[in-house]
Amino acid sequence: MLKDQLQNKINGKTKPIGALGTLEEIALQVGLIQNTLSPTIVKPTILVFAGDHGIAATGLVNPYPQAVTAQMVLNFLQGGAAINVFTQLHNQNLIVVDAGVNADLSHLQQENFIHAKQGMGSRNYLAGEALSKEEVNNSIAIGKQLVIKITAEGCNCIGFGEMGIGNTSAAALIMHAITGLPLSSCAGNGTGTNEEQYKTKLATLEKVVELHQVAQLANDPFKLLAAVGGFEIAMMTGAYLSAAENKMVIVVDGFIATASLLIAAKLSPDILSYCLFAHNSMEQGHTKMLEFLKAKPLLQLGLRLGEGTGASLAIPIIQSAVAFMNQMASFEQAGVSTASE
Repeated sequence: MLKDQLQNKINGKTKPIGALGTLEEIALQVGLIQNTLSPTIVKPTILVFAGDHGIAATGLVNPYPQAVTAQMVLNFLQGGAAINVFTQLHNQNLIVVDAGVNADLSHLQQENFIHAKQGMGSRNYLAGEALSKEEVNNSIAIGKQLVIKITAEGCNCIGFGEMGIGNTSAAALIMHAITGLPLSSCAGNGTGTNEEQYKTKLATLEKVVELHQVAQLANDPFKLLAAVGGFEIAMMTGAYLSAAENKMVIVVDGFIATASLLIAAKLSPDILSYCLFAHNSMEQGHTKMLEFLKAKPLLQLGLRLGEGTGASLAIPIIQSAVAFMNQMASFEQAGVSTASE
């Protein structure tokens, strides 16, 4: 049985059993994902989905103006964001996707920028559904196709990031629906929100929960995405599903990325066996999300940025796990006595 063979190979390295801790768990999981005793990480890629949320224009759930989404996309393409620094440092590919930014970005023609806009941002879910059924289906389909293309180019390890002012609110609503936890446990301050703004945000989201009967949508992921989702979250959901179908190592980032995974896991529960969880975000709901998924985060760095930054930072740890598996000598190879000897 492959699992036993992998464990024996790990245990046979020149170290006490379990001495490499979580790295041993990672090596085992990657070996199982790739169905091999000699796993590899090839062309690791971070795919950042950008999309706007209609609720953001009201100013009720976020202190930053909606225009920041498009401005940050430009920053990504100019190489000035944290995700640029980390992916460049660690030799990872970075691809930015316009899933639904509320700005005309058609003039941007960089090789690592994908025009996949499904709308000029979602609609305000205080007034109706955020996305149509067709927009949800199209976004999921496009997310799948993007990953199929990346897989065809040789990548077998992928992380997803996002950019979208107001998307922590969408993530909190999705989390509330799927986990059944109180909204106050799901919705945190988000980026730059003070206490007064948080109270307004929570009161606004309570209205949304009532309007859409969000708690009743846990077992209908498509309706949940339509009610309160965003283009970038829906597209990421499709990307998760395709990554698992293609047996990729999936590196899960923070709060919004994990909310999208909650939906993907509703559609395909087996997806979780392909996932490694990069970090525990400082966004308050993320810890509870990870507990709900019985997930063990690799890093505790106090991050709350998004962009796929946590995933980018975790990939070198995964590469380290694969490297020891392939390159570290066994007791037999090194002529080192085992404890029993």
